[in-house]
Amino acid sequence: MGSEIEAETKSNIINKPRFLCLHGFRTSAHILKTQMGKWPDSVLDRLDLVFLDAPFPAQGKSEVDGIFDPPYYEWFQFDQEFMEYRNLDECFAFIQDYMIKHGPFDGLLGFSQGAILSAALPSLQAAGVALTKVPKIKFLIIISGASFRSEKVADKAYSSPTKCPSLHFLGETDFLKPYGTKLLESFVDPFVVHHPRGHTIPRLDEKGMVTVTNFIEKIYKEVDAACKEGNTEIAAV
Repeated sequence: MGSEIEAETKSNIINKPRFLCLHGFRTSAHILKTQMGKWPDSVLDRLDLVFLDAPFPAQGKSEVDGIFDPPYYEWFQFDQEFMEYRNLDECFAFIQDYMIKHGPFDGLLGFSQGAILSAALPSLQAAGVALTKVPKIKFLIIISGASFRSEKVADKAYSSPTKCPSLHFLGETDFLKPYGTKLLESFVDPFVVHHPRGHTIPRLDEKGMVTVTNFIEKIYKEVDAACKEGNTEIAAV
């Protein structure tokens, strides 16, 4: 009898949603993890966050030099107009290889360059351009994000609205705010946190906490529903 109760209890446990976290341009996984420490434990304890260094060493000066110690990394390279990209396919392959070896992952969390990648990957995955060998991305957290501007990427990344639950952070003085605001049009019913800071991981004020909590509750409800329906792709969080 005791073993039956234990088995039933285990079947009702929902594991934490697992997010692969992609850092900003010329920073690192360690830096993003440190920055995320601004968020309260009541949020962080409900998410399983895995931090990954980008594949390429920084090819120029980092904006955080003198604030955070090196080494610094970048996900891909781009021209001044952000219209041409180098090593983007290699970046996709690098992320997929990590997800195969260390997954499964349920969502992506990205900041700055990592947010640009994260926001585009679900649609690129659906179009067969990236992450074709791993389970689909189901949740997104986008901090200081923007869109790819090249038509070659944009046509596949934003041709139809992304339906997976997404949480977006827009800083009042962030130089990417106009682009992050425009990015919202590519998502269905996004959760949005507005904060007074610039290009950074913000602390969560009372209003922001409500939005973040509601987003996390939505994730858990979807996972719970998937478990009850026997959808192992989502249930195996």
